[in-house]
Amino acid sequence: MARRISLKQAVNEAIDQEMTRDPMVIMLGEDIVGGTGADGEMDAWGGVLGVTKGLYAKHGDRLMDTPLSESAYVGAAIGAAACGMRPIAELMFIDFMGVCFDQIFNQAAKFKYMFGGKAETPVVIRAMVGAGFRAAAQHSQMLTPIFTHIPGLKVVCPSNPYDTKGLLIQSIRDNDPVIFCEHKNLYAIEGEVPEGSYTIPFGEANIVREGKHCTIVTYGLMVHRSLDAALTLAKEGIDVEIVDLRTLSPLDIDTVLESVTKTGRLVCVDEASPRCNIATDISAQVAMHAFSALKAQIEMVAPPHVPVPFSPSLEDLYIPGAPAIAEAVRRTIKGKH
Repeated sequence: MARRISLKQAVNEAIDQEMTRDPMVIMLGEDIVGGTGADGEMDAWGGVLGVTKGLYAKHGDRLMDTPLSESAYVGAAIGAAACGMRPIAELMFIDFMGVCFDQIFNQAAKFKYMFGGKAETPVVIRAMVGAGFRAAAQHSQMLTPIFTHIPGLKVVCPSNPYDTKGLLIQSIRDNDPVIFCEHKNLYAIEGEVPEGSYTIPFGEANIVREGKHCTIVTYGLMVHRSLDAALTLAKEGIDVEIVDLRTLSPLDIDTVLESVTKTGRLVCVDEASPRCNIATDISAQVAMHAFSALKAQIEMVAPPHVPVPFSPSLEDLYIPGAPAIAEAVRRTIKGKH
């Protein structure tokens, strides 16, 4: 049975159901319980935005407050995973990955390869991503491309509550390290989500809107900006197809190629900085594998190559919006190969 819940609730529910199902699932993070000297479950914050609030009351000491040391508790989670646990480590903001990146890309991502396939590291590292929260440059980046560059890591970035619950449960059950990215500006959006447990396989993109004139490929918050652009373009007689990647590694390039082959045009939209981001990756792969299907130039929409501004007006200009996406579609519609 499906009911409407927020993306924030979908995260909470997925963790709750998996902790209930599997006693090996534990969670580590800053302020998820309340800290030394706190009143226990009545004072359990559930993280900086309260995403996991209420889980300590249900699961007790399987949720552990950690020191303000990402290298310590992310390393501990990776070690626990190698010893048979299924830890979830909450990295408060993706921007803090710099403190613990060695543990992630030099250890967790490589254990299976270093030990001839005999070592498994079923750890999930959850982190908030994205701009628009007035949180300044150190708390607002979309660093997904950095993690997709690392072999051995799986990278997930859902755009809606249904996908969030199914992909997070899949992440917890997966035997490889997963970077699970939650866009902080999507926590409040609501959608239909089944009450029971379910999984969504990695590497399967979702066509959220079918169309015939141009393909838009994107993920996360940009899915919603692209849908807004599609409504505007429809009034002009332009029918766009929107592909939500859902997982960035593994990447469902086959669905992208099939869509581009049908429409003949491609616009890649990414909130990450424009150099070496997901949009450039998709553009390159389409140019290599479906060049003959293209009727016009590929267009990319991304922020400027600068840190995320703290000024609200500048931050709003920084984040790609529906008008910029619509204009990119118009350019490729008018253009010629």
